[in-house]
Amino acid sequence: QVQLVESGGGSVQTGGSLRLSCTASGSKDSIHCIGWYRQAPGKTREGIAGIDFDDGLIDYVDSMIGRATVSRDNDTNTVYLEMSDMQPDDTAMYYCSANYCPGYGGMTVELAFQSWGQGTQVTVSS
Repeated sequence: QVQLVESGGGSVQTGGSLRLSCTASGSKDSIHCIGWYRQAPGKTREGIAGIDFDDGLIDYVDSMIGRATVSRDNDTNTVYLEMSDMQPDDTAMYYCSANYCPGYGGMTVELAFQSWGQGTQVTVSS
């Protein structure tokens, strides 16, 4: 089983940037992708990006292209999400997921051994 822990959330002013971390532990060999999602109060969950652990390819949801950057540190088993030019509409709980990831062309990659982190809150103030 994979455990995921997000960190790096907090408050940021409009136009600012934030880098979130997702650190994996447990059965890391079972991870084939890590996805980033967010959910604002009263709204449905929204995909941001996914990184394929087998080939390193990253797929961004169209609405996030240009503002989201995903990277990976193999030494620390951590995937990062950096968001730039943040707006109040970006206020949400941000989650990472294992083996449930935004994929190419707006599809969702769903694999065995899915796992979610507890989330980290991001609040953007004007």
